[in-house]
Amino acid sequence: MGRKIIAVDFDGTLCMNQDVDNWPYLGEPNKELVRKLKALQDEGHALILWTCREGELLEQAVAWCRSFCGLNFDAVNDNIEETKKFFGSNSRKISCDYYIDDKGYTPEAFNNIQ
Repeated sequence: MGRKIIAVDFDGTLCMNQDVDNWPYLGEPNKELVRKLKALQDEGHALILWTCREGELLEQAVAWCRSFCGLNFDAVNDNIEETKKFFGSNSRKISCDYYIDDKGYTPEAFNNIQ
């Protein structure tokens, strides 16, 4: 398996603050996911923090990931540098091999929504 790029959401995915009334409260880390992401990064894969947070709330999320979970991202709401170089630009869409998000669906799963 070559180097992969993994984009991961913050709220409800890395940070378990699923109660909408508590947003933007910083809850407990998803420890199993954090362990897996750190192991993947140790293997040389790239991590992107992919979140709707911006400004001070984004800064809080990045600091929370660094200090509380030991996660340092290769990019935050942005493509990694090698992707920008490869395409010669920086598209608005984050380019990655995997998106990890509590609100995500595969096309197959989406087709089964009733």
